[in-house]
Amino acid sequence: MGRRGRRRKIQTLENIHLFDAGGKGKAVGKTDEGQIVLVTGAIPGDTVNVRVTKKKKAYMEGKVTEITAFSDKRVDPVCKHFGDCGGCKWQQMDYTEQLRFKQNEVSQNLKKIAHIEPNETEDILGSEHIYHYRNKMEFSFSAKKWLTEAQIKSDEEIDSRNGLGLHISGAWDKVLHLEECHLQHAPSNEIRLAVYNYAIENNITFFDPREEHGFLRTLMIRTSLSGELMVLLQVFEENQEWLDGILGHVASQFPEITSLLYVINKKGNDTIYDQNVITYKGEDHINEVMPSYYGDQTLKFRVGPKSFYQTNPAQAYSLYKKALDFGEITDKDLVFDLYTGTGTIALFLAKKAKKVVGVESVPEAIADAKLNAEVNKIDNADFVVGDMKDVFNDDFIAAHGTPDVVFTDPPRDGMHKKVVEQLLKLKPPKIVYVSCNSATQARDLDLMKDKYTVEKSCAVDMFPHTHHIENVVLLKLK
Repeated sequence: MGRRGRRRKIQTLENIHLFDAGGKGKAVGKTDEGQIVLVTGAIPGDTVNVRVTKKKKAYMEGKVTEITAFSDKRVDPVCKHFGDCGGCKWQQMDYTEQLRFKQNEVSQNLKKIAHIEPNETEDILGSEHIYHYRNKMEFSFSAKKWLTEAQIKSDEEIDSRNGLGLHISGAWDKVLHLEECHLQHAPSNEIRLAVYNYAIENNITFFDPREEHGFLRTLMIRTSLSGELMVLLQVFEENQEWLDGILGHVASQFPEITSLLYVINKKGNDTIYDQNVITYKGEDHINEVMPSYYGDQTLKFRVGPKSFYQTNPAQAYSLYKKALDFGEITDKDLVFDLYTGTGTIALFLAKKAKKVVGVESVPEAIADAKLNAEVNKIDNADFVVGDMKDVFNDDFIAAHGTPDVVFTDPPRDGMHKKVVEQLLKLKPPKIVYVSCNSATQARDLDLMKDKYTVEKSCAVDMFPHTHHIENVVLLKLK
């Protein structure tokens, strides 16, 4: 029989007890033969039947078909979309248990990838707010919204395939329509639903990413601790009547919006970093606030539509405070802040240091950093724009001096190898490494361990109900 005539046999595993959490939040179990099974749709402590979706030599992956015994770590999820939505995958796990597994993931990565154990590991810092903690949400419109298994099996009449919500996990073109979301505080839900209802009532078309047609693409909502509010509508086509109608409706229904923006993006992808953002009403930015480390002032940060700012602003203070505690900066210290973004860490620690130099590849972020320094009356912080692997070189050191302390907060991919090599060549006495991916952090630490000891490590949870975890380490020159 030819290849096309064969039917792939579906393998099912029964009564697999899940005892741990692995990469990307998957639960870990073992077969009777001792083979590792990575499972989606369950949590540690569950016993499950699994449909195998992938087989490797060292492990298998699969999806839960039935939970035969429930974990004692379970709680009732608060969101009606849990299980279908691509976010908050650990919402059914007690938060204390979430923290325990996140702490273990960091420790295991340091041990297995970097082959090190810090001299001191501090207790993980949990988030005070475990719901409505995000200051930024990006929702997608879809002309062919995702239908859940329950909807397909029910007698529900689907009168419209238009949807506005979040992507299904791992699917760039599949969007689940949301009636509620517990990640961002009010009026986020109200704005999203108002935009959706107006579009439906006025027959405004929704975007189809495969066919590349339709008007409405994405809706970004940014809130702030200062109370300011940004809404950005991204559309695919030029239609001023539709734009004026929907933006005018939003402005009238939500007068508390301080920055109402739009983008006409005719590209194949939704990124707006190379697009012209147009201000429809109000300012072209909002202001975020953060207490200073010293308690004598409140720092203000200008946040534009393209700016990066920590999405859990309250917990960002705990993260930066821990990093500064580790650095033990004095007023005699020259400090480098690599991957500075909009300069949040640099400005947070500037008052303590003699001078801070921040480096970042995004020109708009550096422009915001310089403006933020001016707004906060900080005159001992310089900011340089450029790709880190190219800018952070001998000429950079000659121009700015040899640092006493280096802070580095790279993206998920970690530091470029050239940056690591320059740090090893430079040999600053202390390095504080803030990471949103402890696996790539551990990889970088492995490259540095011949010259540095890892004195301290502390995990900080910025994203409750997800597997993501930040980690801060202090390295000292041997």
